[in-house]
Amino acid sequence: MGVFVFLPLVLPLTAWPIARLAEQHLHPRTATRLLTGVAAVMAACSTVCLGLVMVVGTAQLPGNPLPDGWSDPEVRAAVPYDEVVGKAAIPALCAVVVACARTLWRHARVRRHAHRALAGLPATGVAVLPDALPYAYALPGGRRDRVVVTTGLLDHLEPAERRALFAHERAHLAARHHRFLLTVQLAARTNPFLRPLRTAVSYTAERWADEEAAQAVGSRRTVARAIGRAALVSRGAPVATLAGLAAAGPVPRRVAALLRPAPAVRRWPSLFTSVGLAAWGAAAGTAVSAMSSANSAVTMVLILRAATPL
Repeated sequence: MGVFVFLPLVLPLTAWPIARLAEQHLHPRTATRLLTGVAAVMAACSTVCLGLVMVVGTAQLPGNPLPDGWSDPEVRAAVPYDEVVGKAAIPALCAVVVACARTLWRHARVRRHAHRALAGLPATGVAVLPDALPYAYALPGGRRDRVVVTTGLLDHLEPAERRALFAHERAHLAARHHRFLLTVQLAARTNPFLRPLRTAVSYTAERWADEEAAQAVGSRRTVARAIGRAALVSRGAPVATLAGLAAAGPVPRRVAALLRPAPAVRRWPSLFTSVGLAAWGAAAGTAVSAMSSANSAVTMVLILRAATPL
């Protein structure tokens, strides 16, 4: 195992450059998928390695489930960092589990309450609530996906801007953006070094929906005006995993991006650019993280088998 078991815990640092550059240089759809994939793999690898280190830490605790042969000096010599670091991993992994469980519980509770609030309304794709508070969000699941908007927000928008609003929210639902957002939320709870990717995906998912809305209404300027007006009066979505028109990301940057030409669609950036180098660096970090966690897991299994009497 050696030091390789700790690499997945710090390799998310290799994704920081692409988290910043992807917002500026990649198409929002490409950036969202790339950053979410990197965050998911790195979070899984760091959790696996944290669990392996925890197994090492529990070996000397009374009542541990490991075989008696684990206490053999030769076996202990094959497993480094078995004392302080191994035992410190126990509360760390417990904190990760609790944080992820709280995130899932909060997300499920908000969605459940949102669907319950719409129970008396017709099962249409758009639910307009007679509420003076201005907000709108995309609500997936239930009988069908729905766009929830209040009269308080619609009253502040022109007809063309309302069409942009609905196109934006439908884009969130069609692309299942809530899954991307929830994935990076859990990844950030798993490893704090992945928080920049969570912030970046929150922004790129909104930008993705902005571009889809601009294509749907045929005017980038109309979508920009709708975002600006909604941001001035809206309270946003009730939770980070429910996307909305003015929910996430710096609104001035989104408006400025819509006032420029549409971004070019490229599946993978060229290596001879700053964003290309950052993307390949993040890909390399992800690959090394996966190999390190796999190597550590295989090593742990072999040690356990060797320590288990036949």
